[in-house]
Amino acid sequence: MDRNREILVNSCLRLEDRANKMQKIDFKKTLKTLYAPKAKDFVLVDIPKMKFIMIDGAGVPEGPTYTEAVSWLYAVSYPLKFLSKQQLEQDYVVPPLEGLWWAEDMSAFTQDRKKEWLWSMMIMQPDWIRENMFDQAVEKAAKKLGPKPATLRFETFEEGLSAQILHIGPYSEEGPTLARLHDEFMPANGLDWNGKHHEIYLGDPRRTAPEKLRTILRQPVKRV
Repeated sequence: MDRNREILVNSCLRLEDRANKMQKIDFKKTLKTLYAPKAKDFVLVDIPKMKFIMIDGAGVPEGPTYTEAVSWLYAVSYPLKFLSKQQLEQDYVVPPLEGLWWAEDMSAFTQDRKKEWLWSMMIMQPDWIRENMFDQAVEKAAKKLGPKPATLRFETFEEGLSAQILHIGPYSEEGPTLARLHDEFMPANGLDWNGKHHEIYLGDPRRTAPEKLRTILRQPVKRV
């Protein structure tokens, strides 16, 4: 009887362990320091090394190049999620779209010369995702979208010390918040630029009214 009870207990523990592994992780909730800043004030955070699927491009975010790039990111990210669930028994919510933005002449942003904008769009991946899983997901995506884009890649990205804030409203109204960052917060705290402007899109512009869009604005910095 004791032996049967031991077998039953061990079986239950294995089932519980498997159920715990299969709980769907939402990184916006488990990594609140990175993905849940307040809209009131800038905060300094230390961004660790993280894995991303990334793709580079140039030009207006409404253009076909940008649209194709974002399509590729999602077309790879969702198969990766399912591979993680099938192969590793790890399930998660696909993290939000993120973007790095810059220009050879930064006045292209203040003067709205969108054709000169450069960008790297990306989606964060759990640290247990492996290169061979990425290759499998790309192969699956290519069956629908065609040849893999030259800049599509799976890499580790690290920003380190960064200032960030939550912007609520249209993307076109980020200017005053960014001006406050560059002209007030950074000088007052002895900080200088140390990387590209980073945005994290918590809202879907296709389904969310512009005035309700939520975007994390992040700027890597260094102390001077």
